[in-house]
Amino acid sequence: MEDIKVDKYLDIRGEVCPYTLVKSKLALENIGVGQILEIILDYPEAANSIPKAMHNYGHSVITVDKINPKEWIVRVRKEVED
Repeated sequence: MEDIKVDKYLDIRGEVCPYTLVKSKLALENIGVGQILEIILDYPEAANSIPKAMHNYGHSVITVDKINPKEWIVRVRKEVED
């Protein structure tokens, strides 16, 4: 999806759970409702847990793309104020 306007980028490669989720949640708190956070990560468990957690927090997970054998990009739209 080339037409997605990303408002904030978060690179958490090298981080493991629970730090991946904590840093993602903190980054989302620093953007406005309707804005998009792009997260790049390399921890396989986080590629599953972050989208689930963001959905549970009430946000929209736009994409989860595996960009190479060890890295993913997750895009989340903030839907509610934390």
